[in-house]
Amino acid sequence: MFAKLIQIWKIKDLRKSILFVLAILIVFRITAHIPIPGVNLESLRKFFESNEILGLMNIFSGGGMSNFSVAMLGLGPYITASIIFQLLTMIIPSLEELAKEGETGYQKINQYTRLLTVPLAALQAYGMISLLRASSQTIIVQMGSLELLTAVITITAGSIFLMWIGELITEKKIGNGISLLIFAGIVAVIPESLQRAIILFDPSQITSFVTFAAIAIITVVGIVAVAEAQRHILVSYARRVRGTRMYGGMNTYLPIKVNQAGMIPIIFAISIIMFPPMVAQFFMQAKSMWITLASRFVIDVFQNQLFYGIIYFLLVVAFTYFYTFIVFHPDRIAENLQKQGGFIPGIRPGRPTARYLNMVTNRIVLTGALFLGLVAILPLLMRAVTGTQMLAISGASLLIVVGVVIETVKQIESQLTMRDYEGF
Repeated sequence: MFAKLIQIWKIKDLRKSILFVLAILIVFRITAHIPIPGVNLESLRKFFESNEILGLMNIFSGGGMSNFSVAMLGLGPYITASIIFQLLTMIIPSLEELAKEGETGYQKINQYTRLLTVPLAALQAYGMISLLRASSQTIIVQMGSLELLTAVITITAGSIFLMWIGELITEKKIGNGISLLIFAGIVAVIPESLQRAIILFDPSQITSFVTFAAIAIITVVGIVAVAEAQRHILVSYARRVRGTRMYGGMNTYLPIKVNQAGMIPIIFAISIIMFPPMVAQFFMQAKSMWITLASRFVIDVFQNQLFYGIIYFLLVVAFTYFYTFIVFHPDRIAENLQKQGGFIPGIRPGRPTARYLNMVTNRIVLTGALFLGLVAILPLLMRAVTGTQMLAISGASLLIVVGVVIETVKQIESQLTMRDYEGF
C-alpha cells in the first residue's frame, strides 16, 4: 500500500489532482459552516436533534442544515433534478434521442439538469425557511421580506456552488465529484457522533455497541464483495481471413456486474422517502383542520418503522433496476458484438443475444438490489434490538462511504495503469 502511495506522490499531475480535490473538499466543509444571519443556531440544532427526518437530511448535508449555512441544502436540488431528467429521458422521445448521442447528448442533458437545479434550490430554500418559521418561534429571530429574499438567493447560490465544485472534482478523474461531496458530508459528522456516543455511554449498552461494530464490519465486507462481484459471459469471435492473415477465432468474456448502480439507488431512495414527511411538516401549522390532520397522518405513517422500512427497501430495489436499465443497454451490446463478429455460444446474434443479456442482467441485478435493500433497512432492524440511535443512519452511510471509496480507488488505479505504459 505504501508503495502505491509513493508511486502516486511521484506522478506530478496525479499528485496535483489529488491535492486539488482535497482542497475543494476543505472549501466545501468551510462553506457548510458559514451561517446565514437571523437564525438562533442553538434552537435550530435542538430542533434537528428532536426531528428524525430532518436529522437525517442534516447528516447528508454535512451538518449544513443545523448550521443554517449557505450550503444547507447540500446537493439535494441537483440530485432531484437528475432524477427528474432521468425519468423524462424514458418518457420524452427528444430527450431519449439526446441520450443516444453519446457525450454530446449527455452534456446537453446535464446542462438542462443544471438549469432545473436553480428553481428547485430556490423552492427548497423558501420551503425550509417557512418550515422553520412555522415549527418554532425561537429559530428565526428576525427575517423580513428583504432578508428572506436575500437568504433564498444565498442558499440557492450555495447549492449551485456545490454543484459546480462537484463537477470540478469529476473533471480531475479522481472519483465522482457529487459522490465525494456527499461522502465528505457523511464523514464530517462521524467525530461528533462518536463524541456524543462516548459522552452518553452507558456500560449496560456495551453489548449493543459490540453488536453494532460487528454488524458494521460484516456490512462493509458484504458491500465490497457485492461491488466487486461479476458474471462473466463467454463471447467467441468468428475467424476471418483477410489476404494471407487470419483474424479472430478467440474467446473472451463480457463482464456484467452484480451491482451496476453503485450507491446511486440509496441516494435516490433517501431523497424520495424524505420528501413526503418534509412537505407534511410544512403544512402542520395550516389553518385548515383537514390539512393539518392529513399532515399529521403522513408524519405518523413515515415514523412507523415497519412502513418506513418497507418503503425504503422497495425504493432501493426499484431504483437499482431503474438505474441499471439506464446505464446497461443489451440491444447496443448485441449490435456491437454482431458488427465485430462476436457471438455468445448457443445464442443467435442480434435480438436473441439482446434478450439473453437482458434475462441474465435481470437475474443478477436482483441479487444486488435485494442486498442493497437489506443493508439499507438492516440498521432499522438492529435499532430495535440494540436501542442505539446511530444505527438508524449507519446503513445508508456505510453504503455510500464504502461505494465512494471503491470508486475513487479504482479511478486512481486506472490513472496509474495508464501511466505504466512506455512513453506515457
